[in-house]
Amino acid sequence: MYKRRWPSGEGLTIAQAKDKYFSQFVNKTSFNALAESLMVAIHEETHMWDLDPSRTSWDVYVSAWIDASRKAMKVPIHGGFPRREILPLITDDLTRSMDDIYLRDQQQGSYRIQGVIAELNAGLMGLPAATVVAEYIQGVGASNSRDIAATNMRYLQLYLRVAKTKHPDYWTKIKAQPELRELVLIEFLRTAYWLDQSAPHAAKLGSADVAKIVAKNYAPENIAIIEEFTGAKVNTGSARNCTL
Repeated sequence: MYKRRWPSGEGLTIAQAKDKYFSQFVNKTSFNALAESLMVAIHEETHMWDLDPSRTSWDVYVSAWIDASRKAMKVPIHGGFPRREILPLITDDLTRSMDDIYLRDQQQGSYRIQGVIAELNAGLMGLPAATVVAEYIQGVGASNSRDIAATNMRYLQLYLRVAKTKHPDYWTKIKAQPELRELVLIEFLRTAYWLDQSAPHAAKLGSADVAKIVAKNYAPENIAIIEEFTGAKVNTGSARNCTL
């Protein structure tokens, strides 16, 4: 099915087929159960591929599986600051459950831009993993797929805003890194694309808060930071997965 509907998922699955943990992520009791478990399986195997020591050096450079024919390889990230520093910019409860895990947790909250990018990229593989088999999904195993993608894009936007205002030296350093600027733009456009593609299955693949999270992500100050960092003008109309 992935070969027909989403070749990038087939490619990642083949690449990670020998990972000893893969079988722990999938439910093989039925086809429907398998379809539902693929969101978590592909999300976690994206981490396994991206964070392999041959491709990623924590806080130094990052790699990201984008699709079957394109990967971001060894993009310099220059360390950064703890991602918990974005918390003061979150004044609502829309992403509270994930905020508690990724920002308020003592260890997770200490992760820097490496953690932000890694979670976003895994979310942007987990969402299509569920979207392309959504008609077979019956339970709740993939029910936060859209929330994960939208929330982690929120984190990236806020991280860039804090970098600019609180860590100007770091902001200057990463803004001068063309590979990172390109990756941020690609991830922003991928988020828009897969949220749009998954919209017909929104009730299965996300909470009622997704639309509100997306609205926050398209607030002027958050669009402005993406455009300033990447140098691109993004489309905020009907074709949000495109630049202008």
